[in-house]
Amino acid sequence: QVQLVESGGGLVQAGGSLRLSCTASGRTFSMYYMGWFRQAPGKEREFVSSITWSVGSTNYADSVKGRFTISRDKNKNTMYLQMDSLKPEDTAIYYCASKTTYGLVTKGDYYEYWGQGTQITVSS
Repeated sequence: QVQLVESGGGLVQAGGSLRLSCTASGRTFSMYYMGWFRQAPGKEREFVSSITWSVGSTNYADSVKGRFTISRDKNKNTMYLQMDSLKPEDTAIYYCASKTTYGLVTKGDYYEYWGQGTQITVSS
């Protein structure tokens, strides 16, 4: 089992920045990828970004590319999402997740472990 705890959500004005953190505990050696997903009210959950735990290769949704940066600190078992140039359409609950198998990084259904979520609200 892997436990994930997010932090860093909040309210920010459009154009501002926030950084999310996700700290993993438990069987962290089994993690192949960690990722961020988000779900806005009335919308389906969508992929935001992912990172391979071992080598740090990254992947981004087109909607956040160039504005969000994913990273991880293996010594702290923590993944980060630096969010810059935030837009009102970024408003959502953001979830971190981890998966133990290769591939399908944009598909939330294939992630085994999830955090509780943190709210991001971007005001215009």
